[in-house]
Amino acid sequence: MTAARILVVDDEAPIIELVRGYLEAEGMQVIAAGDGPSALDAIRERSPDVVVLDVNLPGLDGFEVLRRARTFTDAYVIMLTARAEEIDRIIGLSVGADDYLVKPFSPRELVVRVKALLRRPRAGRGEDGADALQRGDLVIDRPRRAVGLRGVPVTLTTIEFDLLSVLAEDPGVVFSRQKLLDRVWGMDFLGDDHVVDVHLGNLRRKLGDDPTSPTFIETVRGVGYRFRSQEAGR
Repeated sequence: MTAARILVVDDEAPIIELVRGYLEAEGMQVIAAGDGPSALDAIRERSPDVVVLDVNLPGLDGFEVLRRARTFTDAYVIMLTARAEEIDRIIGLSVGADDYLVKPFSPRELVVRVKALLRRPRAGRGEDGADALQRGDLVIDRPRRAVGLRGVPVTLTTIEFDLLSVLAEDPGVVFSRQKLLDRVWGMDFLGDDHVVDVHLGNLRRKLGDDPTSPTFIETVRGVGYRFRSQEAGR
């Protein structure tokens, strides 16, 4: 098997070397970058499986690196921040991060989270025999991992596609945050369950779905989310 390729981005060399030692001990290949522009170059040129991305970087901060990177990669991203305020975490997740850790962090915990992302199951692979789902004007081509709305392609991140696929497979069925975490992130996910809300918010925006009068994804207060059945949408 090919070793997982991990890009570690931090402007503090001792942190990079500490993390490198732990990841390489698990058989992973480690690439390093010390600033925002070189991080973008490494993501483009080396196609890492996971990016460990510090927020406070010279050149471009981690949030801007992630915003730009999400236009051309679906690599998993764990953000590192020295600021524990919730706004930093939510901003990071809203631009496409998969997880976050607050500094100082345990390198062992980082390794556990990297391995959990690499093991994360992919939803909607057509294992039930259905290659594509059509829900009104929305078509979800699961083998190609492509989505079209009224004939127009919709570009989704890996997580957004998997969330949509899970929900659309069972219209009318309510999924709690925890159930969506288990199906999309994997049962060993260690992060905040509100990550589901952030990614679903991004998904709704891309689908032009007004949460106050949804066509596709409906919030069931106090319970979770469901994909509206065609009958409910009439």
